[in-house]
Amino acid sequence: MRTVSAVMMVLIAGGALWAGGFVFALFVWLIGLGLLWEFGGLVARITSNWGERAFWMAGGVVYIGAACFGLLLCPPELRWLVILVVIATDTGAYFAGRKFGGAKIAPAISPSKTWAGLYGGMVYAMLVMLAAFVKSKSTVLGGPDAITQVFRDFPLTLAMMMLAGAVLAVLAQTGDFFESWMKRRAGVKDSGTLIPGHGGLFDRLDGLLPVAIAAGLFAWTTIL
Repeated sequence: MRTVSAVMMVLIAGGALWAGGFVFALFVWLIGLGLLWEFGGLVARITSNWGERAFWMAGGVVYIGAACFGLLLCPPELRWLVILVVIATDTGAYFAGRKFGGAKIAPAISPSKTWAGLYGGMVYAMLVMLAAFVKSKSTVLGGPDAITQVFRDFPLTLAMMMLAGAVLAVLAQTGDFFESWMKRRAGVKDSGTLIPGHGGLFDRLDGLLPVAIAAGLFAWTTIL
């Protein structure tokens, strides 16, 4: 069931990304509403004070809304890159954490998260950013030595791309920790039950939210 759910998520999200335009915008806002619903469910368990709930929900609207706007501001290529970076971060963190183990980052919040996992996620994200830039530039340059030329002519840009990948990986892990902290306070294992074998939308997209906000700010200030 977990595998089937994962395949369905990839097909639906990939189809929306490929379609773009109104279809993608509708998909993003529907997911945003689902995230806000689960966020509200956690808040209801965290506090019974209506003033505190209102404060939490206002923050949730800003947080989730900014991520949705961020994705919509990004051009298609940047959207794919954002998603690949988050996937790479999760993958690198999983394998490095399983392989090396070691000291926990914040065991009271997320007992499974290790420093080795964080570094592994950073390395994977850096490689994705590096590969994306090399592919983009070598396509423009053309010729059999295009890749070599990219490494020779753009060393500073390559270093900046890798640094950006590391920063985005940290942001993704921060989003993961934030959701884990909320679940700890709420006393639940998952944010919801919408996705069989995976929990809720918030469980799957916690790392994407801060990365999408960062990408949206980048698109707004430099591309648009």
